[in-house]
Amino acid sequence: MPKQKSHRGAAKRFSFTKNGKVTHKQMNANHQVHLKTTKRTRHLRADGIVDNAAEARTIRKLLPYK
Repeated sequence: MPKQKSHRGAAKRFSFTKNGKVTHKQMNANHQVHLKTTKRTRHLRADGIVDNAAEARTIRKLLPYK
């Protein structure tokens, strides 16, 4: 039986917390940063948590060896 390939693009975009929750980078953190306030860009550096359980399940399937 061949080994299962993980989705490398998903591996670069998502990670997991100690409790097993799926995290992601915040959107709006890269483009036209000079127009956003300092407080807003600072808060955008923090990771967000995937709230939708169905999406988190799909991401876990894409990353079987994490």
